Amino acid sequence: MARSAILNVMVQAAMKAGRSLSRDFGEVQNLQVSMKGPGDYVSQADRKAEEIVFAELSKARPGYAFLMEERGAVDGEDDQHRWIVDPLDGTTNFLHGIPLFSISIALERQGQIVAGVVYNPAMDELYTAERGGGAFMNDRRLRVAGRGKLIDAVIGCGVPHLGRGHHGNFLIELRNVMAEVSGVRRLGSAALDLAYVAAGRMDGFWETGLSSWDMAAGILLVREAGGFVSDMDGGQDMLDTGGVVAGNEFIQRALLKTVKKPLPTR
Repeated sequence: MARSAILNVMVQAAMKAGRSLSRDFGEVQNLQVSMKGPGDYVSQADRKAEEIVFAELSKARPGYAFLMEERGAVDGEDDQHRWIVDPLDGTTNFLHGIPLFSISIALERQGQIVAGVVYNPAMDELYTAERGGGAFMNDRRLRVAGRGKLIDAVIGCGVPHLGRGHHGNFLIELRNVMAEVSGVRRLGSAALDLAYVAAGRMDGFWETGLSSWDMAAGILLVREAGGFVSDMDGGQDMLDTGGVVAGNEFIQRALLKTVKKPLPTR
């Protein structure tokens, strides 16, 4: 596939940060046996990866603004472009030696996501998309799965944990979905969840309480693979509300309807 100059910049930044994370991931696996644990080491790995991405993107496009997990918002002279970056999505997986984590980079132009990269260095899987140019995994064109009924579908989700999210609301959503689908999966990285929907590995995905850097690149991947994405109200305010529902045309619509159902009273 032929990549644009801007997508090449994003890929280079993601892969360079990925090499750093891969080295640190090996060390984290060794640290699992220590009493102190690898928590401090992981936070250093996260910040180091973000520094690499920030330096690479700033060098290639000086003046672009940033929104990053660790740094937060960084103003730029160019108010039309903004990088949205998560240098390590799936920190808990990384912490426990589970090879499901990713670097997520999106480019927002005048409020629209126009390019996205999600890279899992542990599996060397590079997902890329440009608006109007399709979605790819390691240069293979992606299409969302073609299943049209929830009964045949495997659906991804996020599970709120200690101190995060509304557990009661999630349990209602999960009960509704469990009753309708073939299986439910929780990967631990929203960026990878959305990439897996784009690749047809999962038929749909929903989660609330996300940050924009968790899903900006993944949203574009799904759309460019022929899928549909909305917020929890069926609108397009995913980056502001933190809720996302994704799938092909039929699954996305059915999944949205299902997660919004109240629990039956009996």
